[in-house]
Amino acid sequence: MDLKQVDPKQIVTEGYDRIAEQYCAWASQARREERAKYTSVLLEQLPEGAAVLELGCGAGLPTTRQLAQRFTVTGVDISARQLALARHNVPTAAFLHADMTQLDLAPMSFDAVVAFYSLMHVPRHEHPELLRKITSWLRAGGMFVATLWPHGNEATFAEDWLGAPMYWSGFDSTTSTRLVEEAGLHLLRAEEETMEEFGVPITFLWVIAAKPTQAHVQGG
Repeated sequence: MDLKQVDPKQIVTEGYDRIAEQYCAWASQARREERAKYTSVLLEQLPEGAAVLELGCGAGLPTTRQLAQRFTVTGVDISARQLALARHNVPTAAFLHADMTQLDLAPMSFDAVVAFYSLMHVPRHEHPELLRKITSWLRAGGMFVATLWPHGNEATFAEDWLGAPMYWSGFDSTTSTRLVEEAGLHLLRAEEETMEEFGVPITFLWVIAAKPTQAHVQGG
């Protein structure tokens, strides 16, 4: 099969449906320090009961479960199988089966939007509009914590990633951080993190941003 001839979102959906259990087991062990580092940012900065939207929640482990212990979490995923596992693993959270780019959510309804290892599965030409939507969903002062693909590749395919074909897309780190700011967010931190996956060093760009308060906007 020529993956370049297949809809990228179909590749991602069918891929995660197929490897749901295997991915959940692997993700619970992979990049643990990195996940903990950025989850702790939310745990330390947000008040108890804050409304958190998680884009690409997968099977809910470990991130969704940890967030749901303190916050009111809504998880979104394009994979039905992953969401079935998430509902079982994190019964206190709410879940939506959806393409994150097609979500129609109320403006200013979340205190944080979280996207760990998920935005790089979205075709990069959709990133600017998605980031603008994320800004609209956040309340003033709300946080955005996300992982982005740091390489300027329009499309990267794998024939076999954990047992299924997979797709990634992204801009270089400089462009991605610019897009975050152009979407109306104030960039607080942008850091490239490298860890080994399957014996190969893999780098991701992590961004922490906030929606400006009115005072910040007026003050420039």
